[in-house]
Amino acid sequence: MTNRRIQILDTTLRDGEQAPGYSMNMREKLEIASALESLGVDIIEAGFPFSSEEDFIAVKEVSARVECTVAGLTRMREADIYRTYEALKDAKKPRIHAFIATSPIHMKHKLRMTPDEVLKACEEYVAYAVSLCPEVEFSAEDATRTDLGFLREVVKTAVAAGAKIINIPDTVGYGTPTETYRLYRDIWETIPDPNAITLSTHCHNDLGMAVANSVAAVAAGAGQVECTLCGIGERAGNAALEEIVMALKTRNDFYHVETGIHTRLLYPTCRKLNSVVGRSIPTNKPIIGANAFAHESGVHQHGVMTNRETYEIISPEDVGIPKSNFVLGKHSGRHGFERRLTDLGLHLDKEDLDEAFEMFKAVADRKKAVTDKDLYAIAGEKKRTIGAGFHLIRFIVNSGNTIPAMASVKIERNGEEIEDSCMGSGPIDAAFKTVDRIVRHTKGLEKVKYSLEDYSINSVTEGQDALGEVIIKLRKDDEVYTGRGLSTDIIEASIKAYINGVNKIITI
Repeated sequence: MTNRRIQILDTTLRDGEQAPGYSMNMREKLEIASALESLGVDIIEAGFPFSSEEDFIAVKEVSARVECTVAGLTRMREADIYRTYEALKDAKKPRIHAFIATSPIHMKHKLRMTPDEVLKACEEYVAYAVSLCPEVEFSAEDATRTDLGFLREVVKTAVAAGAKIINIPDTVGYGTPTETYRLYRDIWETIPDPNAITLSTHCHNDLGMAVANSVAAVAAGAGQVECTLCGIGERAGNAALEEIVMALKTRNDFYHVETGIHTRLLYPTCRKLNSVVGRSIPTNKPIIGANAFAHESGVHQHGVMTNRETYEIISPEDVGIPKSNFVLGKHSGRHGFERRLTDLGLHLDKEDLDEAFEMFKAVADRKKAVTDKDLYAIAGEKKRTIGAGFHLIRFIVNSGNTIPAMASVKIERNGEEIEDSCMGSGPIDAAFKTVDRIVRHTKGLEKVKYSLEDYSINSVTEGQDALGEVIIKLRKDDEVYTGRGLSTDIIEASIKAYINGVNKIITI
């Protein structure tokens, strides 16, 4: 049987970035867009252009830089649709993604529109989008809570108006796999010429069934899956790209489909995303978590040592987790460092490579051996600042159980070095207070206010000389900004993370 080709639409930069604490600056968005294109996604949904100037610029910049299809989300309004077209017009393959809610609760309480008014808007604005852009996708928001008869009418109307991709989103994660399969089979029968239309699925994870519902839709004939790296997104998140892709690949005997995803880049790409947003991958995360291929039970260990397939249905190498733990040290050169990054699927531009190599040498001076886990962390540890960001030069702390902690911190901004000191309840608290004081005394930033909301420490590697990763969350008004720092010295990692978070506040 010939495999059917499934399109992957990644919405990490739109639906994923809407989740609290996952905001990215422009450089980070472009970095993720580049990584997604290398991964092999077919469509990048880059943002919601009408929602903000930042989203408009993000969609415009991504459109100008990638070869794959770029989509922009829009409401069914003429001004919104035209603004989306303006953001997409430089894309080699633009797509306008227009949506309108169709469930009774959304039509009554959010739109304040009757079903007939929704049908009329769908007809008018899909046709308008088609007049601007060669490819238009239509989404019936909250489709899984929509009356089936009305959903059929909406789909027919959108197809007649010129939409070539029809998305049936489970907006609130309400559906079940059995219901999803039946729904897609029913919608297929509604479409006059199924061969001319692509059905799409977009599932949320509120009941933990986003991936299951997505693959059920594929089994029923969906030709496009909308998902995000690591399943990030509002509330409980979206369907995880890496889980969907590997489910379809591993069970090809059942689904008989294929994607264009280069699966050996799944782990590096997910690591890159988590590095950008300052999040750790949960240890029990399917496909990419630290425990995904770990075995503690003696029976399991014996089975895996005899034949890995006894307890592993996926090879770690297939998703980009290296089999060999290649070790570099302080005598390793740039060529060896760059070659190992390439072997791990970590591709950096010259500026980032220069910075990563500097950090590698600093880490190698403190550690006996630099492992692949260290390299993944180092490759993601970049300044990630734009414009007038702060950079740590040095710090000194004095602390003990009988004296108050004191920290002295010197940082640089726009070529100017600033040093200050503060006392605190501990060395990290003292260092954070020092950074705060420097920020408050910086011209133009006197009124910037934020507060520390969360602080966590993770060990990237094992041993007494392990790399430590600190992730902090700073709140400014209603926004949460994430900072990340990496070092064998946990105080240094903490200061770096804090400064990284402050930089996001003053630059995003």
